[in-house]
Amino acid sequence: MAELPKTYDPKMVEPKWYQRWLDAEAFRANATSSKPAFSIVIPPPNVTGVLTLGHVLNNTIQDILARRARMQGHEVLWLPGMDHAGIGTQTAVEKWLRKNEGVTRHDLGREEFLERVREWQDKHGGIIIQQLKRLGCSCDWSRQRYTFDPDYVRAVEKIFVDLYHNGLIYRGRRMINWDPAAQTALSDEEVVNKPQKGSLYFVRYELVDEPGRFLEVATTRPETIMADTAVAVPPNDKRYAHLVGKRVWRPLAREEIPIVADELIDPEFGTGILKVTPAHDKVDFEIGQRHNLPIVDVLTETGRINCPTVPELHGLDRFEARKRAAELLQEKGMLAKTEPYENNVGFSDRSDVPIEPRISEQWFLRYPKTEEALAVVREHLIRFFPGHWEKVYGQWLENIQDWCISRQVWWGHRIPAWYRKRGSEVGGQRSDGIYVGVEPPADSENWGQDEDTLDTWFSSWLWAYETMDAETRAKFYPTSVLVTGPDIIFFWVARMIIAGLEFKPGKSERDEDNIAFHDVFFTGIIRDKQGRKMSKSLGNSPDPLDLIAKYGADGLRFGLMRIAPSGQDIRFDEKQIEEGRNFATKLWNAARFRQMHGPSERKPELKESQLSIYAIEVLACLNETIGAVEAAYREYQFNTIAQRLYDFVWGDFCDWFVEAAKTDIFGENAARKQSTLATMDFVFSAVVRLLHPFMPHLTEELWSLMGFTSAENNFLDFSPLPEILGFDHAAVATARAKVAAIYETIEAGRNLRAEARVPSNQKAKFILRSNETWAKEEMATIARLLNAESLQIGPDITAPGRSSVAATKLGELFLLVGETDGAAERERLDKEIAKLEADLKGTEAKLGNQSFVERAPKDVVEEHRRRRDDLNARLTQLRKARKSLD
Repeated sequence: MAELPKTYDPKMVEPKWYQRWLDAEAFRANATSSKPAFSIVIPPPNVTGVLTLGHVLNNTIQDILARRARMQGHEVLWLPGMDHAGIGTQTAVEKWLRKNEGVTRHDLGREEFLERVREWQDKHGGIIIQQLKRLGCSCDWSRQRYTFDPDYVRAVEKIFVDLYHNGLIYRGRRMINWDPAAQTALSDEEVVNKPQKGSLYFVRYELVDEPGRFLEVATTRPETIMADTAVAVPPNDKRYAHLVGKRVWRPLAREEIPIVADELIDPEFGTGILKVTPAHDKVDFEIGQRHNLPIVDVLTETGRINCPTVPELHGLDRFEARKRAAELLQEKGMLAKTEPYENNVGFSDRSDVPIEPRISEQWFLRYPKTEEALAVVREHLIRFFPGHWEKVYGQWLENIQDWCISRQVWWGHRIPAWYRKRGSEVGGQRSDGIYVGVEPPADSENWGQDEDTLDTWFSSWLWAYETMDAETRAKFYPTSVLVTGPDIIFFWVARMIIAGLEFKPGKSERDEDNIAFHDVFFTGIIRDKQGRKMSKSLGNSPDPLDLIAKYGADGLRFGLMRIAPSGQDIRFDEKQIEEGRNFATKLWNAARFRQMHGPSERKPELKESQLSIYAIEVLACLNETIGAVEAAYREYQFNTIAQRLYDFVWGDFCDWFVEAAKTDIFGENAARKQSTLATMDFVFSAVVRLLHPFMPHLTEELWSLMGFTSAENNFLDFSPLPEILGFDHAAVATARAKVAAIYETIEAGRNLRAEARVPSNQKAKFILRSNETWAKEEMATIARLLNAESLQIGPDITAPGRSSVAATKLGELFLLVGETDGAAERERLDKEIAKLEADLKGTEAKLGNQSFVERAPKDVVEEHRRRRDDLNARLTQLRKARKSLD
């Protein structure tokens, strides 16, 4: 057994163990193994991304689950990979080109630009993979996948072709969300609504047949008035019913437009009259379709005004044009008034600019298997944690819209569709002038391929199974669990479920063999202490690698897990990461103390008859901790697990048992010393195994240096988890009651010290007036824990007047501190008596409630009766002590 260094240094320990795991191929999954399968696919980070605290949270949870599953005897596949991130990567490269070379992708041309992106990818790509390794992630790196792997690309193309020929993918001219910054279409799920403060403009539209009479129309977008092709009123609104069928003059780009009636008009908004611009609003587009209105588009792809007939606005940016349009209307006497107004505006999730509804020719997917996707979650073939996300998922599926899957970017999976060039011959399936196939048409010179690429999420929805070869899929699909953020429940989670049910990659046709995963755990969002989202612009997002350098990967992992409540956002505080590091140090120091007293036993044997009451107590606490940890894992409550382990190790084990055990360790009784050291070894062995999924490097180092390794369990990942010990319950109950009384007495003594301002490291004199005859047997340990200079225990000891007293289950504990302030002691005792009397009153009230006594569980009622008796006994002691001071 090697000696533990004086201090724990994660910089030395963590890289060493990670390399050993890699060298031993400890994380490689065996698809032919007879062990039960456990599998996770990593939510693929962007190929040019870097590690964030969100990645740390998500991947630490995945690593915890993967390592624990190995310890449970599963064959584990944690499959890593990266996403090509179409819009994000292209935007980054375009930004660099504009800044450094003054060119755009259009200046370079498609092939040259894609070559530049590939160069960028080679330079910046894969950094996050190395960072995940530094975090300790136990992925099977031999199976690392990329959404641009040739096989994966071919699978994406084949799915598109199959869906097209099955009538589920179609091309059409529809209203879509347009991102003017990235200059591409977006799906509805990529639009984030944000409240924005703006203005409501009340614009005057003159009636054609009644010069001088105006209708006031409220709008937030006067810059699109030139695209108005009607004004609309509610059909049953008595104010305007007589106007339907008449015409008004459009104020800008003056032209006659009709007044129509439509059910979609909200009579409560503005004046109850709506300007209808079918080219620039989804609701207006629907109205326009019903009333056969023309579509006038006055915005360019970059969000500038395209209306030469209004030269004052032509070429202006849309927001600049809004101000100028209001000024023009004011100058023409067409602006009645302006009011402050706040409304929700759709922003691009990609570039964070307001989107523009726009008529565009795009590719769309009609979602298949939506009813089945609802059923597998409602019937809990797939379980969501926390469960409330099931409702959100269901609402989306019940109101699902066709998915716009084409993107006007070049970096991505190019749509496998070709269009016949003019003058070329057409035949067979190409009679409509379009050819869709994995391979280009034979006479490809007569065809031009679609310029667009597929939405990145269209490739990602195949991730759960297309990342696996046939043998791997047969073993590990469906996957066991997905760990992800709720912000992509529609982007990814729902679509992966649909893909599995539609494409059926499983062992049979049954839904249960084709679901993408059995469980989905949704993490919270990490925020700063003020509740703000982490962002570079706010400067509130620490670099995880800096935190690892400062506190170690294990310190970061454990500290973050302790503050990550299930289903809630996380308030990040670096002090919690520091506590993670301090916790590692605490465990390390306890291990060094154990090692000072001889080698540990690899398989310590515990003889119940030789165990001290303190050993029985800590082993019982260990049993409770194991049970609580197992229950928390079932509900994915990782912060509960971390906190229970923290409390047990720091409190029950280090602060109480190890301190109490020093009496036997430094005593003369060799048998008791050996039993105590065996208990320490037993607890250490269990603790490092329980902590291993959270703190893999530290625990592996302790497992090795303390000599717990064996030929069959060389690494902790393959060591079985500890099991709950069986005990003589009556003997355990008796021992635990004694220890509880002793520990309570120690706490009371420490409180007396604090009130008397006696430092905890200063020896003090105590008297324990107790009728418990067994208390004398534990005098040495009680004295040690009290840090007593002297301790007297007995039933009839008279305490001097110059002392403070506390009532405990063991009896009255007196702290002898010289000349005691009688008034202060009387005041302290009066407060303590009043508190106990209030507690007793509440307890007696419950016991006096016949309904409570009859309906509550028997053990709860008995606990209240024991509490009543205990409070009465303490009050008797304190009242006696208080009377002696009169």
